[in-house]
Amino acid sequence: MDLSDFEVDNSVSCRLSSSTPDVCKTEDCCLGIDEAGRGPVLGPMVYGICFCPVSRKEDLKNLKVADSKTLTEAERENLFLKIDEAKDFVGWALQILSPNTISTSMLQRAKYNLNALSHDAAIGLVQYALDCGVQLKEVFVDTVGPAEKYQEKLSQRFPGVEVTVRPKADSLFPIVSAASICAKVARDHAVKSWKFAEDLGAVDTDYGSGYPNDPKTKSWLLKFLDPVFGYPQFVRFSWSTAQTLIDSKAVAVHWDDDEEDGEKAAARQNNTSVLSYFSRSKPSELARTRDTHRFFTERKLQSINTL
Repeated sequence: MDLSDFEVDNSVSCRLSSSTPDVCKTEDCCLGIDEAGRGPVLGPMVYGICFCPVSRKEDLKNLKVADSKTLTEAERENLFLKIDEAKDFVGWALQILSPNTISTSMLQRAKYNLNALSHDAAIGLVQYALDCGVQLKEVFVDTVGPAEKYQEKLSQRFPGVEVTVRPKADSLFPIVSAASICAKVARDHAVKSWKFAEDLGAVDTDYGSGYPNDPKTKSWLLKFLDPVFGYPQFVRFSWSTAQTLIDSKAVAVHWDDDEEDGEKAAARQNNTSVLSYFSRSKPSELARTRDTHRFFTERKLQSINTL
């Protein structure tokens, strides 16, 4: 799978797709939706769709597609190749949601939770298929949140399309299984070939599964936590796992505002004002031996003693 478009800038989301088979523009089609990487604290979440003519459902089933979680990595890779090679009647599309997109969405002032983000990604992909001329008749979805409410939401958004939302849909409907495989293969490739925008030196890529309870993932998070700037964009810093480590291991900083003098507020809270990092020398206990962070060097910023 070619993820070069996403790798150009993995701080933003990206859409990838196959060509649209001509038969899908003339015959009634079914479409499946599933995601990969909802739970991990590392890497992107990927939403995938797969579609084919209703008359070719058995042909898709004969490819032996199955829920991606029940397959080995090699089996998923092999099945994705089969799906991609069946381009005369099968099409697919992916929405890769970068960790940075997920975190900034969830932490913005107007709350945008993961379910809403997931629903919008799925809706965007269905609309993309329609815009490509796919004659959608049926849509099958692995549920996010209450199945009945999600099904009603999609049915209202796409009148004339028969929508079925079910838990474990990836094990019930082959078209959803195919979408699950596409999404999982894309996420695996993105995580394995992740290009760090930050200068972290020799990065240890043995970060495990990316799930918060994975010992390798926990170890990696501890190792690459910067006490001032937090985590590289590979980490979903909105996850409680990352926030807990930042709160306990990183330097506490008070962000100054107009309501109270920053230095006084920081002192009152037994905290540190953000201005102190620019206006005076760092306390000896915060002295650093590593090179200046790239945030400062790129902007040609220097430490000063007076303003």
